[in-house]
Amino acid sequence: MFTFEKPRIIVSKCIEFEHCRWNGMIIASDVVKLMKPHVEFLPVCPEVEIGLGVPREPVRVVAGEDGAPRLYQPATDTDWTAEMQGFAHRFLSGLPEVEGFLLKSRSPSCGIKEVKVYPNTPQGMPRKTGSGLFALAVAERFPDTPQEDEGRLTNFRLRETYLTQVFTLREWRDVAAVGTMGALVRFHTRHKLLLMAYNEVAMRDLGRIVANHGGRPDEEVYAAYRAGLSGALARPAGHGPAINVLQHALGYFDELASAEKHFFLQSLEDFRAGRVPLSVPTSIVRSWIVRFGQEYLAGQSFFQPYPEDLVQISDSGKGRDL
Repeated sequence: MFTFEKPRIIVSKCIEFEHCRWNGMIIASDVVKLMKPHVEFLPVCPEVEIGLGVPREPVRVVAGEDGAPRLYQPATDTDWTAEMQGFAHRFLSGLPEVEGFLLKSRSPSCGIKEVKVYPNTPQGMPRKTGSGLFALAVAERFPDTPQEDEGRLTNFRLRETYLTQVFTLREWRDVAAVGTMGALVRFHTRHKLLLMAYNEVAMRDLGRIVANHGGRPDEEVYAAYRAGLSGALARPAGHGPAINVLQHALGYFDELASAEKHFFLQSLEDFRAGRVPLSVPTSIVRSWIVRFGQEYLAGQSFFQPYPEDLVQISDSGKGRDL
């Protein structure tokens, strides 16, 4: 029903792009492989960029004397912190507008979370977890841009949320380029049910921003909306709000047979119980939209927030509540 422009995503180069892991390996990711035709990936390996070779002696995150994380290579007794921080600053400062980051899990440079943090002693064992140094710079500079790792995206709820975020933000890029209030109203209208499913309070706040009763300049309205949009989509859609949206959609189809309605309601219960992803009941409604030519629902991004080829129901079974 919709056409999608490719979002720009910064990705760790070792994930499906190049043999640049510390041991010369490449990381296989079915998710990244599936995304390649639909995404403008910008691969980077921060460790190679600062001069570490392939293969290389591994580096680790250590807690400095002041408690700040540092990037240390035990085999050569070398501190690479300054080099990594300098590269991160130069690289991130020179980026075009991007819609997301997809980084290597648990990497001392790229890991977003669960990175082992060692004490600042030669033989110490890790005592806590944190983030890699490049990932820390990403979080500081791009707090409103989606950031995930390839491991977490094996979870279907996190994957659906991430894909929804990056493709919605890619559409936002085009709307912001137009910059008119009319374009903003159309964007908000198209995403109303999607926002309602993810965060109804935020959806209403965004509606007030669009209404602009205070008469703020368009640029301020756009900036406020962009900040609120990231927050609205920050967490997976709740089962209850999403079900409410789908039940609301059911009311648009008086022509359905009772058996069809029963089948759909059962899919909602399966979604509520976590047995299927949100894409299953939404796909049923999408088929009705086409069948009955329901124009209003056809315009709602909730029913196809990202390309159909990326819809998968596979799941790791881990971290469903993250």
